[in-house]
Amino acid sequence: MDEFVVTPWEVKGRVDYDKLLRQFGAKPLTAEDVALLEKHAGEVHPLIRRGLFYAHRDFDFIMKWHGEGRPWALYTGRGPSGPVHIGHMVPWILLKWFSDKFGLEVYFQMTDDEKFYDDPELSLDDTRRWAYENALDVIALGFTPNRLHLIIDTLDIKPLFPIAVKTAKKLTWNTVKATFGFTDSTNIGLIFYPSLQIAVAFLPTELRGEPTPVLIPCAIDQDPYFRLARDIADSLGYPKPATLYSKFIMALTGESKMSASNPDSAIYTTDDERAVKRKIMNAFTGGRPTAEEQRKYGGNPDICPVFHYHMLFDPDDASVEKIRHDCRSGALLCGECKLMLYEKVSRFLKQHKEAREKAKDKVDQYRLSVKLK
Repeated sequence: MDEFVVTPWEVKGRVDYDKLLRQFGAKPLTAEDVALLEKHAGEVHPLIRRGLFYAHRDFDFIMKWHGEGRPWALYTGRGPSGPVHIGHMVPWILLKWFSDKFGLEVYFQMTDDEKFYDDPELSLDDTRRWAYENALDVIALGFTPNRLHLIIDTLDIKPLFPIAVKTAKKLTWNTVKATFGFTDSTNIGLIFYPSLQIAVAFLPTELRGEPTPVLIPCAIDQDPYFRLARDIADSLGYPKPATLYSKFIMALTGESKMSASNPDSAIYTTDDERAVKRKIMNAFTGGRPTAEEQRKYGGNPDICPVFHYHMLFDPDDASVEKIRHDCRSGALLCGECKLMLYEKVSRFLKQHKEAREKAKDKVDQYRLSVKLK
């Protein structure tokens, strides 16, 4: 297998998820872990049931913590450098489910500072504007202001900065350099930034005045931040954050991860109907070159982004398994499968866009610093 690269800023090649687990030292999500979730939640979300979330750190611990009746919270974030696509929303969808099932508050960090440090073509006004735009997509998933606490780093820094200062004192240059691959030419903004992402994991404990660990659903490329957070948590008197890691949603072009540099690799929440249909109908598939060969030999849903999208948008396990079976047997042609997917995605985006429109001019109602004043 070709070598792959997975960092918080770059994903290249076809990702070997088992090898990545070994590299990062995270644990696979086991049947026992899932059973523990079902015990406390009463059900298991399809994203977990179908293996899209597949690894963790201390997920079992936080389920037991919950079982003891102790407080916990949720945390994830977004680097606002452009519009939101479906892949970005996967952790947020699970975040909303956890919040509803367990009655949890959500801390959602918009890292406008990090994106400004990292991208020479973006101004701070650009990243702040994208933070507001991306916040609309988060709010549109149905969060209420009492549950969702948005943190736009450059605007909502006051409650975060004292924790970041304590965090920064525990992190050496050598540790951060080795963890993130920084060089001597890396600007000092990026070097300091991990302190802020880590600080949000400790923020609920500070605000509540009692140990309040967080569960962080996110893509596995974010693991380096939270490895460091866990390493220093005890020395700062905070509970270690727990994490739940997802695989990347395949690009429509067949790569392991969607790419902002290729708009046709992903479906964006702002895409119109024509663009959505064009992208889906032109997508790479695991099917055969001709309909005749597909009927005779069947296709391979495991390498097919169209099937992966079905797993994301269809809540019915039996329906998803039928698509998988019909693809393998040759009973389902790729064109038919794509049209089925287009109907599901179109329905989701219609509802999402309506909710997104209603969220305009309401972002400040969700901002943490506004609530704390």
